[in-house]
Amino acid sequence: MADQVKAPPTFQWDLRVYWEDTDAGGIVFYANYLKFFERSRTEWLRSLGIQQQNLKDSSGCMFVVTDTTLRYHRPARLDDELVVTARMVEMGRASMTLKQQALLKSEHLQDQPATLLCEGTIRIAWVHGTSLQPRRIPVSILDRLKN
Repeated sequence: MADQVKAPPTFQWDLRVYWEDTDAGGIVFYANYLKFFERSRTEWLRSLGIQQQNLKDSSGCMFVVTDTTLRYHRPARLDDELVVTARMVEMGRASMTLKQQALLKSEHLQDQPATLLCEGTIRIAWVHGTSLQPRRIPVSILDRLKN
């Protein structure tokens, strides 16, 4: 059974929108928000001292996405500066659920909240790298994730 996580800090990662991120209409292609969320999760793990390639090499296991739900609110456009967040909301023995957001960074309006562009719930599981069978997340990793 998964444990509810008590008000963990929200990780923030800055990103600028490039040509390659946009579609023919000049707005961020909808699927690219998944890439932005993936990068933010990776940087969140790195900030906790968790290097995914090292984990796979040493344990033979890795994190994989098992479920996503996204809601789009407003488009991001070329050269926009975004803040992409990651916050764990639930942790189980073999998986965890994160809430993520892409926000438009509003530097010229310091006292205004950032504009929500996209938000999602992402579930990731710890699996064996070859068989993709679920495994328990090692205690050493759980301890880092809980802090």
